[in-house]
Amino acid sequence: MHKTTTLKSYFFVLGIFVLLLLSGQINAQVVIGTPNLGYTRACASDAFNSYNVTFVFSPESELSSTNQFSIEMSDATGNFSNSTVVFTSEPGAVTTSPATLNFSIPETTAGEAYRIRIKSSGPVASSSNSVAFAAYYKLQDSPFTINNLVSSGAFCSGGSYLLTIDNPGNGSNDSPLNYPSLTYKWYRETSPTTSVYVGDGSSLSVSQAGTYFVKTNYGTCTSSSFSNRVKISEATSGEADAAIVSSLGNPYCPAEGMTTLSTLGGVSYQWFKDGIAIADATNQMYQTNESGTFSVKVDLGSCTASGSIDLESTDFESAIDVDDTNIMEQGDKLWAIVTTTANNPKFEWFFNDVLISGAQGDEYEATSFGEYKVKVTQTSGCMVYVEHRFSISEALEPFPEVEHIPNLISPNGDGINDTWIIPTKYVSGTNTEVIIMTNQGKVVLQTKDYLNNWPQTSLNLNSINQVYYYVIITEDQQTKKGSITVVK
Repeated sequence: MHKTTTLKSYFFVLGIFVLLLLSGQINAQVVIGTPNLGYTRACASDAFNSYNVTFVFSPESELSSTNQFSIEMSDATGNFSNSTVVFTSEPGAVTTSPATLNFSIPETTAGEAYRIRIKSSGPVASSSNSVAFAAYYKLQDSPFTINNLVSSGAFCSGGSYLLTIDNPGNGSNDSPLNYPSLTYKWYRETSPTTSVYVGDGSSLSVSQAGTYFVKTNYGTCTSSSFSNRVKISEATSGEADAAIVSSLGNPYCPAEGMTTLSTLGGVSYQWFKDGIAIADATNQMYQTNESGTFSVKVDLGSCTASGSIDLESTDFESAIDVDDTNIMEQGDKLWAIVTTTANNPKFEWFFNDVLISGAQGDEYEATSFGEYKVKVTQTSGCMVYVEHRFSISEALEPFPEVEHIPNLISPNGDGINDTWIIPTKYVSGTNTEVIIMTNQGKVVLQTKDYLNNWPQTSLNLNSINQVYYYVIITEDQQTKKGSITVVK
């Protein structure tokens, strides 16, 4: 009986061995050593996100030809229950020990106690956990603004002041609020080089005077993601100071658009320009493209604040010494000279909207009839420009020879039949008296020096054509009479 039992046991063990052999599991085991990081922090960004890990494994001969090594990363507390695979090798790519793999951390990474471990797929094995390390992906890593970049704030005695990260902020401010996964820590300065932690969040309500700022929470990873400093004071009596900041600086460049004036936060606001209240300017910010003294009064609740700024633009002055409309004779010339306060000015002259080749100075000799333009550009500092336009027309013959006295004119400014042109024997120099009257007998012109220039001013024509009457008396008392119909 004993021999029979022993024999049965032998065949049972043999069967198990055969099954294991057939399944490929016997002698197919690999031991993976603890990963070696070689660093205590992983401070990643879009500019750098590449980290190595080295490990040993044994025996090499037991790896299957399709084996893949993977790197698992824990959560911020070192727990692998919701781990993330951050790297997987190609099948059969890693065959010798020690091995070094490279991985990148996810953009949501933020914490001080991450760990990694190495796993193999053929055969299945896992290393122990690595030492803990700090890891942060810095989605935003540049200075940003709070308090609309206003350097001061005030609260009434017994009250508080709310500091907030700007979104989007002033100018090109890269607000970290554009990245919802980020968190923040606020600080109050205790000296020019030291500070104390005072709170978390995207805003902070303060009831203690001091200078405050906020940093994006990247833990032990050094970062450039921090705000400007804001000095908060308590208004115990009188009126607090309301600093004003121009978003484009002061002086500002109008070519960049409107500048935004900002002041400290309060209950209500009223803006003024040169001492006069600006209608509907009752918000914390006011936009303008003008220069002048801007001031603001802020209601803080149980006290008030006020401030002012002498806002200047870097616009320049420029003038041209010719009239908008010029008349000259055929063959004459007109010199146009530009004066300007622009820095390193550039001059471009145009004739009938076509650039004049070689005309690059501050003056130009015009010889043709037509439309002229000069563009003056300030090429240093604020890149702005102004344009001056003028025209040159050919002088009309004031006393052209006409055969008959006309009885119709159309003073519409088109240069044709605009004035009453009569034969030269009746005009200035002939001692001929010219009288023009309305149809009611009112004299509107009486002269012995007629210049072919009636009417010199608008006649306020309505939809009905007007009729005037003329009397021409020559030096030898010869008389001509008739009517003049004025049409629109």
